[in-house]
Amino acid sequence: MSLELTVTAKGQITLRQAVLEHLHIRPGEKVAVALLPDGRLELKAAHERHDIGRARGVLHRPGQRVVTLEEMQDAIELDHDA
Repeated sequence: MSLELTVTAKGQITLRQAVLEHLHIRPGEKVAVALLPDGRLELKAAHERHDIGRARGVLHRPGQRVVTLEEMQDAIELDHDA
């Protein structure tokens, strides 16, 4: 598929919905552009890499007791025995 886009007086282009859908880009997300030596460019979604460390504490609830790894393992083993 090939598309033509129009450059505005400010030097901007608007990506068509089909392009955004192809790249799986939603409003507010970023696009990465690589300038290639032969005058072409490469356009791709600039998805952030997810860091598991950012999830720390996400399940914490005030007043909730901390569960130890041993208690988690016991619960897993009990579930498998059932």
